[in-house]
Amino acid sequence: MKIIQKRKECIGCGNCVDFAPHFWKMDETDGLASLIGAIKVNGFHILEIDEDPLEENKLAASVCPVKVIKVEMN
Repeated sequence: MKIIQKRKECIGCGNCVDFAPHFWKMDETDGLASLIGAIKVNGFHILEIDEDPLEENKLAASVCPVKVIKVEMN
């Protein structure tokens, strides 16, 4: 499974941090949310996860007002 973020479209509301704080943080330099440990690929930030944090990250994706977070099953 993986979490995919289109970070450049983030508006910095912080909902993802509130619902999945072990995976998301607010970047102090630009005020946008960052997916902790993600790799950057073609404008997307991607992090492979196992099933344990799946639900909290699905919730983080669902509360994102601009829908820039997606959780995919491999």
